[in-house]
Amino acid sequence: MSGLIKRSVLLSGHATSVALEPEFWTVLDAIGTELSLSRASLMIRIDAWRGRRPLASSCRVLALQWAGGDRSFAKEKTS
Repeated sequence: MSGLIKRSVLLSGHATSVALEPEFWTVLDAIGTELSLSRASLMIRIDAWRGRRPLASSCRVLALQWAGGDRSFAKEKTS
């Protein structure tokens, strides 16, 4: 795997950044495209979905679930 790519996002009014391997960003971008969500909107939705898990870990878990065929994230309602 290549080095980490850091992307910034505004979550709940606070600027934060997430550093992930490019392979994970590729899957997350595909999820956003399939769900018609911008990268920022997807990150906001992941933030609401993640519970107490760290954001970067949640991004990786979602990417792995999605790559494995689990689309339950697409059906979940987050506030």
